[in-house]
Amino acid sequence: MSTTPAPLPDRDGSGAAPGAAAGAGAPSAGPVRERGDACPGALRLHAADDGALARIRLPGGLLTVRQASLLGDLAEEPGDGHLDLTSRGNVQLRGLPDGCGGTIAGRLRELGLLPSDRHDRIRNVAASPLCGLDGRRPDSGSASGEASEDTSDVQAWARELDGLLCADDSPRDLTDLSGLSGRFLFGLDDGRGDIVALRPDVTLIASGAGQAVLCFGTAGPGLRIPAADAPRAAVLAAAEFLAAREASGSGAWRVRELPAGQRPTAARLADRLTAAGITSALLPSPRIPLGEPVVPGLVTGPDGLCALSVTAPLGRLTAAQWRLATRMAAEKGDRTIRVTPWRGLVLPGFPAEEAPGLLAELAHAGFVTAAESAWHRAGACAGRPGCAKSLADVRADAAGCLAGGQPAGARMLPVYWSGCERRCGHPGGGPWVDVLATGDGYEVSLRGDGETDGPVRRVAAAGLPGAVTEARLVTTRATTT
Repeated sequence: MSTTPAPLPDRDGSGAAPGAAAGAGAPSAGPVRERGDACPGALRLHAADDGALARIRLPGGLLTVRQASLLGDLAEEPGDGHLDLTSRGNVQLRGLPDGCGGTIAGRLRELGLLPSDRHDRIRNVAASPLCGLDGRRPDSGSASGEASEDTSDVQAWARELDGLLCADDSPRDLTDLSGLSGRFLFGLDDGRGDIVALRPDVTLIASGAGQAVLCFGTAGPGLRIPAADAPRAAVLAAAEFLAAREASGSGAWRVRELPAGQRPTAARLADRLTAAGITSALLPSPRIPLGEPVVPGLVTGPDGLCALSVTAPLGRLTAAQWRLATRMAAEKGDRTIRVTPWRGLVLPGFPAEEAPGLLAELAHAGFVTAAESAWHRAGACAGRPGCAKSLADVRADAAGCLAGGQPAGARMLPVYWSGCERRCGHPGGGPWVDVLATGDGYEVSLRGDGETDGPVRRVAAAGLPGAVTEARLVTTRATTT
């Protein structure tokens, strides 16, 4: 194992190269990949201008307080004192010195954060972070289209799926998936549609009554399968993608990069499931829910318990902020933390009478704790000085824009500042406000599914706060009427 970071191109937090078919809104025929992707991990570090970067994958965003404490330690030493939360619910450490990879990997292994060296970068699993915390049940709007009385535990799915992905000795009916790209995404949705909105490559949706819907991407046809078989079926779906990729000769990193006629199909997957002893029923037009991300604030759940939902300003937390959240989870909560794909944390298991005061403490420490905040759903790439390609210190400029707040009661679109046209870490789907550095100011526009959808406004840095606020408000009215 190499402990020195290899120079890799900057990529976004979701692992997609902006503008390529791997990104949101990709065309039906993606590029031919002639090499493996250079997505960083816990073993293969990325050499940035501010030091090496390690990406620690957290399937389902799940952490114990011991694991979270370790990440806080690594952020302080050897890191730069910060933790970046990614758009897939993973954590990144920056500012790492050369030659520290072996030490970091060893400490991660001790607490189960690096269960398999060979499969490190393929452990991309996003799961609905509020599953089981708000008392929600799938309803007639679920993927199956049928009313039901229970919901599957997608966090349990995530743990089982991770074990299958990392297995050195896979069951006979499963395929070694170490050849997947570090950008391939498994999405486990409890029926509310939050994870569906991330446009996973393999999507599992809990549909109640012990059933799940499995599909490629976020459109039909799909398959109804027993919920108990969901993780194993997801692995078989990924194997079907690998077979389709090999047949196409494209080296595609994601399902939607394959030309439409060469993508894996539900019918072929059904045959593979049958051979593995998993029953399935074809759903030509399943109802695929499309929901909203978890919002910051209190989450009221069953048994008199609450969860605290917070987000990291521009996706970055200091080690001190991280330690505060970890300490709360250890002393007052259920000793777990869920990192969300919207660069936030959900802390479960707090007594209802104590939760409001604890949320206020997190707000005082600088967390985003209310959906009305201008910082809610606002993000930025690393920018200067961390990235050599960036044309501006976008994080400082973004903070200057957001510090003025927003109109009372306004519902704002997501906004993202990018230092160059790669738009590393930009939101998926749409619509969202794109703020792109040009070297002599910024371009502000509305984007959806990765493509510009509206006029481009060129503004100097001094005029940026007004232009961004107007774009977030006006486009919201346009897209919700």
